[in-house]
Amino acid sequence: MSKMIDEETIENVCILAKLSLNEEEKKKAREDMQRILDYVEKLEELDTGNAEPLSHIFGDKNVFREDIVTNDDAREAMLFNAPRAKEWQYQVPKTIL
Repeated sequence: MSKMIDEETIENVCILAKLSLNEEEKKKAREDMQRILDYVEKLEELDTGNAEPLSHIFGDKNVFREDIVTNDDAREAMLFNAPRAKEWQYQVPKTIL
């Protein structure tokens, strides 16, 4: 059996998590934490020697396309869409009074 969760541990968790639990809630939290630790201990019994390490559960590889730069100097086309332009720059309204 794993380490028993005692009152001091519950108090420390409450302080760190900034929880204010009454005695009944502390008892339930302690039982829940103990069940979690027991389950983790049970998982440690599994033989994972032949298991392949995973970064995620899906077997997908990188599905992103290669990043190829295809744009050239398109200043004229971009400025064509601007409401106002001056000297190859967007002209915007003044925002500071």
